[in-house]
Amino acid sequence: MNTVKLLSAVAITAGVVATSQAVMAYSAGDIFVRGGVAKTEVASDNGRVDVAGDLDVSDERGLTYGVGVLVHDKVGLELSGQEKVEHDLSGDIGALGSVNRLPFNLMVNYYPMGGLDSRVQPYIGAGLNYTRFTGETLSGLDVDNSYGAVGQLGIDLAITHNFMLNGFVNYADVGPDVSLEGAGDLGSAKVDPMTIGGGATFRF
Repeated sequence: MNTVKLLSAVAITAGVVATSQAVMAYSAGDIFVRGGVAKTEVASDNGRVDVAGDLDVSDERGLTYGVGVLVHDKVGLELSGQEKVEHDLSGDIGALGSVNRLPFNLMVNYYPMGGLDSRVQPYIGAGLNYTRFTGETLSGLDVDNSYGAVGQLGIDLAITHNFMLNGFVNYADVGPDVSLEGAGDLGSAKVDPMTIGGGATFRF
């Protein structure tokens, strides 16, 4: 191969590599859709409620989802949640049935590598959690919905321009009031779930 052809090949290869790296940069206007599986580990001490005594809430896993947009190269908004999961409840008096938990998170994320050509894009976020509790199986038991703060750490590993592997952990302040028909208010349950998951991110 002569020098001209060699230089041309090098230039073309360099251009392709530069282009492939450039498309990995996060920038304002990017839209993300995330999906995966996560395990939720609730606080080890779930509080104490009248009648039942010390409360225990089971750990569970389920599908997660999210959608987000970058409003700046380094700042984005994300709405995320998890499919409805069923947690078993128990106390000093034994089993208290189960309840379904359906969480939603609205967060502001900071991407420190935003705008830079990097296949690894970590992020940190904070915002508001709303958790809906339904389907109490113990007759007369009512678990109120909960509002609280939520924070998260995550990372995207770009495979292509549009497809990334994702991993995250988030922690939410969830403490619903619990009541029982005929007995009134029983106290608050300290759920405070830590959710650890992984999956994929698609960028548009």
